Amino acid sequence: MPRIGIIPNLSKDNNLVLTESIAKWLLDNNQEALLSNSIALRIDKPGLGLKNEDIYLNSDLIIVLGGDGTLLNIARQSAYYNVPLFGINLGHLGFLTEVEAEEMYPALEKLIRGEYEIEKRMMLEATVEKDNIQLEKAVALNDIGITKGPFSRIIRMGIYINDDFVDLYSADGVVISSPTGSTAYSLSAGGPIVSPDVKVLIITPICPHTLHSRSIVVSHEDVVKIEVCQNDTEVMLTVDGQQGYKVKSGDIVTVRQAQCYTSLVKLKDRSFFQVLRKKISDR
Repeated sequence: MPRIGIIPNLSKDNNLVLTESIAKWLLDNNQEALLSNSIALRIDKPGLGLKNEDIYLNSDLIIVLGGDGTLLNIARQSAYYNVPLFGINLGHLGFLTEVEAEEMYPALEKLIRGEYEIEKRMMLEATVEKDNIQLEKAVALNDIGITKGPFSRIIRMGIYINDDFVDLYSADGVVISSPTGSTAYSLSAGGPIVSPDVKVLIITPICPHTLHSRSIVVSHEDVVKIEVCQNDTEVMLTVDGQQGYKVKSGDIVTVRQAQCYTSLVKLKDRSFFQVLRKKISDR
């Protein structure tokens, strides 16, 4: 019997009506539902409760209730457990999530019938080093950004690919994106849209102070290094736009393909380009 975890965004399903409804539907259809201890208590089903880590360890797949931000957060937390994620959109855009809330029950029926595919999405790993000492390490599904603070001047950065010097950039920052993240921050900064099954890294300067800066697309086997040059300004490294670390002059940010993947449950009736047309072109 499949074990299906349910992780809701409490700000989107604050009264847990949808979470409880899904848990009941799964149990009524002879599926095993797994919840965090706190959520299980709130819906009066303590027997379904587990520690958060145990949900990732014991689930055959996880239903994520929320928007793209929720799915990005859970993708980072679950990355090393190799558990597929199925997103139900309770947010705004819902590019990464698979179905809207009103489509939930037909989608659940497809899940338990096995009418889906698992799509592996490459992730990024970023490290921050100074004097060969690692200060920070993070993984991202969408992107790694290096950006100026809210009242800061432009940033000067040296960019290297496989230790080959590319250029010295003066800009508001730079975003290094996975194919999945090509429709997020990178797209807003002028980067290309890349099909998620193409394994590349996309380097896009943010508001560059030059006439010739363009996005650079490199192989997933390449290593991108950004050296933060002397700056009397606040610089931040951001992970999927959700986690942030301060970066100082002389720090080296290294971005490469991570060893882990995000596995997304995809129903067989939608392609990437259908989603792209619906979520971006029509808006």
